[in-house]
Amino acid sequence: FTVGNMDPVEVFAAGEKGRGLRVTKEMSAGEVVFAEASFAAVVLDSLSLQVCHSCFRRKVNPHRCAQCKFAHYCDRTCQRAAWDEHKQECSAIKQIGKAPNENVRLVARILWRIQKDTGLVSDAQLTTLDLLQDHLSQMSSEDLKELKVDVQHFYNYWPKKSKPVGEDYVTHLFGVMNCNGFRLSDQRGPQAVGVGLFPNLCLVNHDCWPNCSVILNPGNQTALDTSLHSKSRIELRALGKISEGEELTISYVDFLNVSKDRQQLLKKQYYFDCKCEHCSSGIKDELMTAVRDTDGHKPSADVVKAVTDFSLQAVVKIEEARTEGNFHEVVKLCRECLEKQDPVFGDTNLHLLHVLSIASEVLSLMHQSSEAAGYAQRVLDGYTKLYPPYNAQLGMTLMRAGVTHWHAGLIETAHSLVCRAYAILIITHGAHHPVTKDLEAMRTQTEMELRLFKQNESVYRSTREAVLSDKPLMMSGEQIKAT
Repeated sequence: FTVGNMDPVEVFAAGEKGRGLRVTKEMSAGEVVFAEASFAAVVLDSLSLQVCHSCFRRKVNPHRCAQCKFAHYCDRTCQRAAWDEHKQECSAIKQIGKAPNENVRLVARILWRIQKDTGLVSDAQLTTLDLLQDHLSQMSSEDLKELKVDVQHFYNYWPKKSKPVGEDYVTHLFGVMNCNGFRLSDQRGPQAVGVGLFPNLCLVNHDCWPNCSVILNPGNQTALDTSLHSKSRIELRALGKISEGEELTISYVDFLNVSKDRQQLLKKQYYFDCKCEHCSSGIKDELMTAVRDTDGHKPSADVVKAVTDFSLQAVVKIEEARTEGNFHEVVKLCRECLEKQDPVFGDTNLHLLHVLSIASEVLSLMHQSSEAAGYAQRVLDGYTKLYPPYNAQLGMTLMRAGVTHWHAGLIETAHSLVCRAYAILIITHGAHHPVTKDLEAMRTQTEMELRLFKQNESVYRSTREAVLSDKPLMMSGEQIKAT
């Protein structure tokens, strides 16, 4: 069945994959195929003090709910907007004295929503929660044991005054969330800040080289009157031309894994064997495991294995140091690792790119922008050969590299990278997403600076130095104001 004139999509039988969604009209790159508000969503436990529980934006010193002392919001405006969904949760947390984990909180929110609105909350919802797969029969005994612990915690949390719910149905919902919960990404990057259930999105099947991207648009909560807010929602966007009748696909996992690793991850988390073209043919695998070719000579298999093992061990130490905030140790370990990797691994090798990415990020935080920019460029050169041309992760990496080059004073490269990032994110995120708006402002700024640079490089350099050092700018012996 279809959604009538609301969205150009319909459910269809997708063979071994079960049900799927396809378009009922041709779509163009960047078009929103459909948007969907969450049936229910929660902030991750680890970020509950840093992310608004209403719009999922990061916030410094957020406003805390005075009742449960768990939920945090941008301000009272966001808090009022969230109250309808939070009020029962607030009471339950107060009752037991602490908030349960994100899985329990999410299933409770789903059930409160069902009891209030039933399982079908709008004409645009293409499936009910009862019909979503829980894959309980395919779970390992260890996973089932963890799930049963969550079920027990749910009943400890579920208020006695709320309508009783049978254990089989609660177990079904935990199973559904295990394989259908969508990770809500931080608007500043790919990091997940929350998890939610979006019934229509659950019908979109996986492909490692998909024709759609899905992003969280946090909406607009700036108006004091909450009735004027636009709701937080996911948006499914076409990455290129999609023909009428073509199946819609998204990627459930990051493409930057060799095909066998992606297949194992998909099997473990989503209980299916990926048979997409890239997995079946191992497309890009050779690039992801590339080794250095010097005048027709490649390192031996033993050398490659030794450096691979060294890289895996080094990354564990690097991540430990980064978690501890010991950035000097991170940089030292990265440099040592790169000394081993550079003579052996090719420029698109995933182990090399991983270390280069960490080094660039941490050096940027340490304001060592020139070295960070060099590493960022190497990461980009590799990513460009590996990722699809319109990929949100590639776009965000381009944006961060543009900022790094900007800070390093490399304005020509910075502007070029920002423009490349904008060309991708306008497709994957749309013009009205906060990230795209930030990028547009950045593009305008770098364009202005580039014009000044081309007109008179020495004036540009002295102006930039004065602004960065907050010193008075001197020109022809006279002090001028730096803005």
